[in-house]
Parts: sequence; structure tokens; C-alpha cells
Amino acid sequence: MKVRDIMTNQVVWVAPNTPLVEVAKLMQREDIGSVPVCEQDRIKGIITDRDIVVRAIATGKNPNSLSASDIMSTKVVSVNSETDAHEATDIMAKEQIRRLPVLDSGKLIGILALGDLAVEQIHINEAGEALSDISQGVHH
Repeated sequence: MKVRDIMTNQVVWVAPNTPLVEVAKLMQREDIGSVPVCEQDRIKGIITDRDIVVRAIATGKNPNSLSASDIMSTKVVSVNSETDAHEATDIMAKEQIRRLPVLDSGKLIGILALGDLAVEQIHINEAGEALSDISQGVHH
């Protein structure tokens, strides 16, 4: 099974200049914990709810004066639509992440979430193991 078979095609993303408060509201509205930061359909970074807490609030910065590009991670781990789902699971566990942007020819075309893997019965054990590893901070 390939990533394209189970990824989410409807990708919510923000521009680098999106105010941080708007990013947080988007996360709340969409019930998601991370959002790709893109210029058009090219990914520039990713911002997580943890980034907002650790890089903005905990450092005493005023969230109202920050934009997505101020606190996003520029190291983006991604896969392409042809990546094997088992390999994607291994990447998630190794990198300690729950969501992988899917890029084809450098363009953002989808998101693969750990939950997408769990929905597919064949991957339920792998997804469970990956979640366990992510939760425990285990590196393979």
C-alpha cells in the first residue's frame, strides 16, 4: 500500500506571514496539531501546537506580534505519494512525528497522519507501535 492510498488530500496550510493567533485559531477550528507553512504550494516549514507553546509563549514573546514564519520549523520531514505505507510508519516513529507532509515534485499534495495508518487494518499494529514509540520518545 502506498501513501497516496491513505493520505488526506484536503490540506490546510498557512502562508509564512499568517499571524500566529490565526494559526492557533485554524488549529482549533480544524482540530489539528500541525499546519504546513507554504508559499503557494511549496512547503517552507511546519508549525505545531507545541511550537506555539515552546517557541512563543514559554519564551515570553507576544503571540499577537508573531507570524507563522517566526516560530515554524524549517526542517520538514516528508514523503511522496509513492512511498510505501510501512516505510512512512517507520519514518514517523524514527522522527517522533505524527503527521507527514506528502510532496510530489516539491509540491504539497497531501498529509499522512498516524491516524490514517491506523484506519487501514493491515497497519493497525505498526501504527500502534509507532504511536507507542512516539509517546515514549523511543528512537530506532
